[in-house]
Amino acid sequence: MTDDFDFEPIPGLPAIPPQGERILWQGKPEWRSLAVRAFHIRKVAIYFALLVAWCGFAAHADGMAVAAASRQMAWIAMLGLACMAVLALLAWSYARSTIYTVTTKRIIIRSGVALPLTVNVPFSQIESAALKVRGDGTGDLPVRIVAGQRIAALALWPNWRPWRFSRPEPMLRAIARPQAVAALLAGALRGEAVQPLPAAMTETPSPAVLGQPATS
Repeated sequence: MTDDFDFEPIPGLPAIPPQGERILWQGKPEWRSLAVRAFHIRKVAIYFALLVAWCGFAAHADGMAVAAASRQMAWIAMLGLACMAVLALLAWSYARSTIYTVTTKRIIIRSGVALPLTVNVPFSQIESAALKVRGDGTGDLPVRIVAGQRIAALALWPNWRPWRFSRPEPMLRAIARPQAVAALLAGALRGEAVQPLPAAMTETPSPAVLGQPATS
C-alpha cells in the first residue's frame, strides 16, 4: 500500500506491471450511484423532506402565522439541500479519484481524495467473488479474502462491502457494465486466457505498457 502518487506510469498503478502481467480492465465508479449507495444521499433527502413536513404540521397545530412557518420550513429545506450538495460533491470527488484495475494476476484499487491509497489484492488471496446488479444498471463486485489475510477497512472505504467488519471485503463499487467485468474477473481467477475489455477510461496505456508486445 502506498500514498505517493506524484508519478504514475499508468493511471491507477504505482508502477508498471511486471513482465507477463497484463491489464484486462480499468474503470471508475459511477458517481450518482456512489452518492446513493455509499453516501446515502437519497436517505438524507427523505429525512429532510419528512422534517420539513413535520415542521409545517407542527406550525399549523401551534397556530403559527403562515409567513413565519414558511420561513422556518424554507430554512430546513435549504439546510437539507446544502447537506445533499456536500454529499454529491464528495461522491463526485471519490469517483473521480478512484481507479479500479483488474490484471491477469490481481485487483488494484486506487482511491482517496486528500490522501490517495493503493490496495493490491493478488488473486492468490481471493477466496470468492460475488456480483450485485443495481436498478440503475451499475453493479458492485465484492471479493472475499482467504482466511488469515487482512486488509484495513479504512484503507478501502468506500470500496468495501458494507457491514463486513471482521473480514473486510474489497469491492469494485458502482461500476458500469458489471456483468462483463464480473465475467472477465471470473475467467481471470480461473486462469483462463481472458481478452481485455474495451477501455473505460479517457487515456488508454499503450500495448507495450500493458505488458504486451507493441505492434507497428
